[in-house]
Amino acid sequence: MLSLNFMVQALIISLITGLFLSYLGLHVVGRGIVFVDLAIGQISSLGGAFAAFVGYGLTTIPLVFTLIGAILISMIDIRDKRLKLEAIIGIIYAFSSAATVMFISKTPHGDSDVQEVLFGNVLSVDMKQIFITGAVFGILLLLHVIFQNKFFELTRSFETNKNNTKSFNIWNFLFYISIGLSIVFAVKISGVIPVFSYLIFPSVCAIMLARSNKRVIIITMLVSFLGSFLGLNVSFRYDFPAGSSIVAVLGCIFILVSVIRLTKHFFFKKDKFIS
Repeated sequence: MLSLNFMVQALIISLITGLFLSYLGLHVVGRGIVFVDLAIGQISSLGGAFAAFVGYGLTTIPLVFTLIGAILISMIDIRDKRLKLEAIIGIIYAFSSAATVMFISKTPHGDSDVQEVLFGNVLSVDMKQIFITGAVFGILLLLHVIFQNKFFELTRSFETNKNNTKSFNIWNFLFYISIGLSIVFAVKISGVIPVFSYLIFPSVCAIMLARSNKRVIIITMLVSFLGSFLGLNVSFRYDFPAGSSIVAVLGCIFILVSVIRLTKHFFFKKDKFIS
């Protein structure tokens, strides 16, 4: 597989996007906003579909759509206790999905374009896309490294239900901007579903296997790497679509981790009962 340039380029871009998205996924899962990234990803796709419909702004329009969506979602303040954030996010996702399909239906290759929106086409990536995406993700990574304590402190406040961000919070705003920018570039290459999978699967697997932040981050990166490498191998060897192969491998890793977790829990409970 690695003797082919296009497969090597697909692996590089998958690792760039997958590793950083998996790191952001720790915050997404910790905050309990697992569908936010799916909604933002779909908003990005809506921007791309609208740009294709009007015939210009293929890069700028999705970026504008995504940033506006991320900003608006970061400012959602639900005061009615009968409503939950996930319900609002679900409405945004459903509306964006429907509008995306409507615009795509007017393009010459509607069906194939829908498939690309959902799962992308990492096998067609070129070095220019790799450099641009790598530069953007590098800047975002630097931001999170420098201010990691601020971001994790805010995430822990969500985990412990002590969050007080009822008004504008600069770190919450920067988090949504960073996730919005990363998604708009990742969705264009990988599609909505793989981006969602990178954000959720590795972090959930890591949380199920470890407790310390350091181990959780390491396991998250490892799962993301394995998902990308093994997924592309499955695609190459058995002629499956690359995006769906990566998602399937990540799903298999999650199932394996779940079995390990249940097995450990069973034997722990059994040993405790016997003692």
